[in-house]
Amino acid sequence: MTEFLFRNDPYARKASAVVVSATLETGIVLDRTIFYATSGGQPGDTGTMTLPDGSSLTISGAAHPNGDKTQIAHLTDGVLPKPGDTVLLALDWERRHRLMRMHSALHLLSVALPFPVTGGSVGTDKGRLDFDMHDVPENLSAIESQLNAWVEEDHPIAAEWITDDALAANPGMVKTMKVKPPMGQGRVRLIRIGTPGATIDLQPCGGTHVASTGEIGPLKIGKVEKKGRQNRRVSLLLG
Repeated sequence: MTEFLFRNDPYARKASAVVVSATLETGIVLDRTIFYATSGGQPGDTGTMTLPDGSSLTISGAAHPNGDKTQIAHLTDGVLPKPGDTVLLALDWERRHRLMRMHSALHLLSVALPFPVTGGSVGTDKGRLDFDMHDVPENLSAIESQLNAWVEEDHPIAAEWITDDALAANPGMVKTMKVKPPMGQGRVRLIRIGTPGATIDLQPCGGTHVASTGEIGPLKIGKVEKKGRQNRRVSLLLG
């Protein structure tokens, strides 16, 4: 298993790690990593990997090799390191931070539009959620104002854990209709926006987030598109 360092510290920009395996087909698997792998609508991280001889590889992305969610592979087309090598990882931090801001913003959007979520995508400038809703709300400007009010109020955002059984007993916490949270390991990670006594949002999520809503910055609702009889796609833009 790869140790996912970003789960405890999404702000870590550099880290050393040991190579477990390396192939051009599946990528470089390490014993631990700060790189998030493509999952849940959030793209994998990019950056560099410095090898023992001082040379540097460009990491074009990160993914779960062969669908194994316990490992993360770092994708490159350069000269591969050998198993046992110690390497230094460095994130493209500006890109990662924008993805963190957008992912947290989309959680707020799922509260402002309280409909089941049928899909989503996190981008550096624009993100979107697809909702199971028949009509487009008439008060989009008010919804946008609410999003920005939550940003200006600077609510804390933090991760916590819940047992599989506790989540199964509270199915309403899962907002996504097509993507189910990973269960089977005894516990599931939650992201809370707000405090236990004044929670804005609490839902399962394995992605990376900023530490508070104030870090998101101004938001603007973009295009709202019809994607099926009852499916509406709502775009969200970072200011």
